[in-house]
Amino acid sequence: MRSNRKTVKPNNLKTLKSKLQFITHFTDRYSYLDSAMMALEGGCRWIQLRMKDADEAEIERTARQILPECRRRGAVFIIDDHVELVKRVGADGVHLGKNDMPVDEARRILGDEFIIGGTANTFEDIQRLAAQGADYIGCGPFRFTTTKKNLAPMLGIEGYENIVSLMKTHGINLPIVAIGGITYDDIPQVMATGVTGIALSGSVLRADNPVEEMRKIAIQLRVKN
Repeated sequence: MRSNRKTVKPNNLKTLKSKLQFITHFTDRYSYLDSAMMALEGGCRWIQLRMKDADEAEIERTARQILPECRRRGAVFIIDDHVELVKRVGADGVHLGKNDMPVDEARRILGDEFIIGGTANTFEDIQRLAAQGADYIGCGPFRFTTTKKNLAPMLGIEGYENIVSLMKTHGINLPIVAIGGITYDDIPQVMATGVTGIALSGSVLRADNPVEEMRKIAIQLRVKN
């Protein structure tokens, strides 16, 4: 059977340098699926399915619901942590935390056609991920966030400026996405540090109208639908 996945090559920098990413989050008001659908409706074109407390069967069910909606809108669909599941459902790639499978091991399983991202909090993390062959880096947290249980030290604006400077000095040319507690008002200052883009979650879902909040952010970042 032919897969319905849209191949996204890791060297497709236009795709990988997406300025706006959304990470699903469960709240009292919204399910993981709800959060992804609202982000897509608001103009986000990179969705990461993150369901840390769910079993793999539940994650797979949710992934199979979100995937066709991403395909319909031309959005990239990434699954957090579950490498084999990515291949099974035909997602575009996987995002790996610091305690998840190493990037190079995931690459052996998935091959070059899948996007593999990794989480970093320090420049040393970024060096490690670059050496392992990551396609992009989620770097944070910017500030305190309620969506992470084990929070690394906060970076702030100065932290991102230092990391971006060190990446340039050491010739590491990977898309770097700022994450962790970022709000609409923070975006200009965060983007001015030289990061490639931002990832959002809780700040969008706490808005009175998450779809409109995402739309406002997409317009600010000039994200094209």
